[in-house]
Amino acid sequence: DQLSDLSGSALAARWGALSADHLEYADEAGIAAMARAGTVAILLPGAFYFTRETRPPPVELLRRHGVRIGLATDCNPGTSPVLTPTGIMNMACTLFRLTPGEALAGHTHVAAAALGLGDRVGRLAVGFAADMALWDIDGPHELSYWIGGQRPAARIFAGVPDAPPTQSQADSV
Repeated sequence: DQLSDLSGSALAARWGALSADHLEYADEAGIAAMARAGTVAILLPGAFYFTRETRPPPVELLRRHGVRIGLATDCNPGTSPVLTPTGIMNMACTLFRLTPGEALAGHTHVAAAALGLGDRVGRLAVGFAADMALWDIDGPHELSYWIGGQRPAARIFAGVPDAPPTQSQADSV
């Protein structure tokens, strides 16, 4: 449903897909089917931006039907050469009018659910894997606001603090 409505969202829901992406032309019937099936909508603002699309995904329909919204870079050299999750969060807020909280959820627990991993990663909770990047910020809005300006203060993998990231590592987190 990226370039026209081919009922891909409804098809994904019918087959029990964990997620569906490229939803710019998804219609209300497809969105409703995704909601019933629990299929996560993955928005790809990098591809939208780089290909100069003009029709954003139906975010209001997704919200109205209670479809969880995830985000991804869709990083590839042809249509989305975007490496930074925080850059994608900024684009999602700016281009698609997601809130900073929605953008953060879309890159954490909703993304984990889209991969079938929501029961063990994506949240700070007892029993969940402790893989995370920590930022010295006042709120999630700062992650979505600064383009390329926020670097993690620390990273933790499997519960073990990592060495502070180098400049190039920080740019790719």
